[in-house]
Amino acid sequence: MANIQSAVKRIRQSEKRRVHNRAVRSRMRTYIKRANTAIVTGDGAAEAVRAAISELDRAAQKGVIHPNSAARHKSRLMQKLNAAQAQ
Repeated sequence: MANIQSAVKRIRQSEKRRVHNRAVRSRMRTYIKRANTAIVTGDGAAEAVRAAISELDRAAQKGVIHPNSAARHKSRLMQKLNAAQAQ
């Protein structure tokens, strides 16, 4: 355990941020899974993808994931959606 007060505070802050980031990341992954399931089944796929993209943008804006990572996930979701709608 840290002896210096600033180090103790830094530990508290990092733990708080870790828990928050974990919740944001989990929510983002849930929306991505819902979108992928909706694309496969075909029920409300466009709406599910829109919600997942919004969640990805929110996570990127909060700094939980890198903006390029969000862009990559969004691109893959859109490719799957477009391929499913073309069939």
